[in-house]
Order: sequence, then C-alpha cells, then structure tokens
Amino acid sequence: MIRLGRIGYLNVLPIYHPIESGSMGNGYEIVSGPPAELNDLMSRGQLDVSSTSSIEYARNPERYYLVPNLAIGSCGPVQSVLLLSRRPVEELDGKTILVSSQTHTSAAMLKILASHWGITPEYVTGDATSTLSTGERPEAILAIGDEALNLRYHPDYPVRIDMGEAWRDMTGLPFVFGVWVVQRADFEARPEEVRQACDVLLRSKKWGNEHIETICELACENSCLDMAEMRSYFDGLVYDIGPEELAGLRRFYAELASTSLIDAEPELVFLPGMSC
Repeated sequence: MIRLGRIGYLNVLPIYHPIESGSMGNGYEIVSGPPAELNDLMSRGQLDVSSTSSIEYARNPERYYLVPNLAIGSCGPVQSVLLLSRRPVEELDGKTILVSSQTHTSAAMLKILASHWGITPEYVTGDATSTLSTGERPEAILAIGDEALNLRYHPDYPVRIDMGEAWRDMTGLPFVFGVWVVQRADFEARPEEVRQACDVLLRSKKWGNEHIETICELACENSCLDMAEMRSYFDGLVYDIGPEELAGLRRFYAELASTSLIDAEPELVFLPGMSC
C-alpha cells in the first residue's frame, strides 16, 4: 500500500478530502502530521509520497522527485504563517522570537526576512499555544497553520506580519511553503503505482478547487473561522506550480544558499512520465 503523507492542517483539505472520503479510491495509507514530522518521516524513507516543507527538498534533492503542478503557497497574504510581535519588527533586533517547532521552511524564511529588515534576533523553538497558556509572553512568535489562524488576533500581539505578504513585498514573487515529493527509491521499485498515487492527488486537487464551498463548510466545523473568513483564507492559497511559483521557489533556494542555510541551490527535478 502506498503511504501518503498529509500535513495536518486545514490548508490541504481541498487535496486530501476527496481521498479520505473514498471518492478517489481508498488504496492508500494516509499518515498525518505537522510539516516537520513529515519531513523527518520522508528523510527516513517511511513515506512514499508526501507533502513536505519546501526546505526538505532543498536539503535532500538526491532522494526525491517533485510531484508536478502540486504545491501549497501564496501570491500575497497567506494568513496562516504569521510573525506576531509585541513591538514593531525593527525593534526585535537582539530580542527572542519563539518559533513553532512544527515548521522548517517558515523558520528559514523568517531568517531571510530578518536579514532583509536589518535585524538579528535570537530564535528559540517551542509551542506558542502551550507557552501562552502559562501566562508567558515572548517578545514575538512565529506561528503557522491552524495555530496561526487561532492566534492572529491575540490582544497581546498588536504587530502582525503576514509572512507570505512580506515575501511578496521583498521579492515580487509568490512563496511556496510546501511541495509534494516522491521517494526516488520507491518510484524505481514500483513506478506505475507511484504515478497513479500522484495522479490521484492531482485529480483530488482539481475536485477540491471545483468544490471549494463544500471544503469551506467542512473546514468551518472545527475552526474559529466563519464561512466568509474561511473562503478568504482558501482564496489566498495557491496549489499549483506555475512559472511564477517556480521563480519564487528558486529565489527561496537561492536565498537559503546565500545565507548558508543549505549547501547549494538544488535542481528542480520532477517525477518522470508526468507533465509539468
């Protein structure tokens, strides 16, 4: 059985709901978790095809193929990747930012943007919701996913930097937070099964985009967002890798390499036998 990794956030519901509901077949084992956990599972060969942080591909390009035309990103505000601060961002130089332990890509993105802003903060990894529940108030928090949606109007953090918007302001390009990757070894062992799984993901994405109102209704069932807010959220997300998204991804990798966060810019190699 093909093992599919699923980021455990609302943002991938349009892609995975058709599979999880059985309307796209049910011959897959779906493993859900935060991006950092899926990165680890993929790096250890414990998933066949998975959504992962963009930085995971950059760190291990020799292990993976990219799934064509499937990503998660934004062309501006993303709403679910936020820097929440008690003070203006230019005053965070030398201050400590609590970074969600669930992210690798957004943490690296923050370091790139901080350099662009001319600040050098200290970074600590942790869980924002748990930390805030104790009464502690870090100077700033990098929150992602559903946690960011829940914390975005926290009264103790009046400064809210949407990271997708900040990237667009800096580069003029979309930001690709996550990509779908295939284990090269698994593809070599059973190419048709892997291609079929990728085709199912692409067909599920198409269904999700065509039925976004249904997706929003489902997402609202366990969220603090109402229908209008949920529709606004999904409208800001991009699930394709077109020319602009590829340019944004390459720019991110170039920035990572220039700041020594990765050894070198990786070549973008897509799954053979599928059109990009």
